[in-house]
Amino acid sequence: MKNEFLQNILAFARFNCLIDKENNMVDKLSDPIGRLMGLRYKSHPWHGIYIGKDAPEKVTAFIEVVPTDTVKYEIDKDSGYLRLDRPQKYSNVIPALYGFIPQTFCGDEVGEFCMQKTGKEGIKGDGDPIDICVLTEKDITHGDILVHARPIGGFRMIDGNEADDKIIAVLSNDVVYDTYKDITDLPSIVIERLKHYFLTYKDMPGRNKDTEITHTYGVDEAIEVIKHSVSDYQKRFDNLGKLMY
Repeated sequence: MKNEFLQNILAFARFNCLIDKENNMVDKLSDPIGRLMGLRYKSHPWHGIYIGKDAPEKVTAFIEVVPTDTVKYEIDKDSGYLRLDRPQKYSNVIPALYGFIPQTFCGDEVGEFCMQKTGKEGIKGDGDPIDICVLTEKDITHGDILVHARPIGGFRMIDGNEADDKIIAVLSNDVVYDTYKDITDLPSIVIERLKHYFLTYKDMPGRNKDTEITHTYGVDEAIEVIKHSVSDYQKRFDNLGKLMY
């Protein structure tokens, strides 16, 4: 009886075009059941927020850290709340809004794509949602927010033997950055600052540095990375989707 009820809900969602058929992902912001649940419970930022109907060309991003933060916040995967990851040891701060793309996962496909592009072996995804930096000329003073962003490129970062790509995006309709269509359009100093942050923010006394950025890639490759991360998410959390829908 329970399975039949869940199947009826899923059929209703499909009938009302609430599922992105290409990505097979439910838009819970339009789903009436999801809206009712959202009135009582906070949606989990990783699993409960829709990536966006125009993804991967335009995505929803959950922002964890902003440039004024002197500590690094990170999503707690179990509860969905932000937790303090660590104080920044040195004075470097993220020069953009920083967070992740919901309903993505750095798994086997992301790792294999990294190996194809670098020629390295033994690379796997880092097991987290795909990271994203969102450029804007506005001063946004706190994280734990959702923004709409347009990917323009990314960094192929490897941490140990794990693929840890950083998607670079611009805030949708930003009066300055929305004019940039590809990462090659950005001033070189913007790219250098982002690289410096990611190559130094994990520096800790007594810890060997094992992080590198092998490539800076453009918008087309960024879209491919996001597609692989969406596919990895569907494989990794297939049972979650069945339970929810």
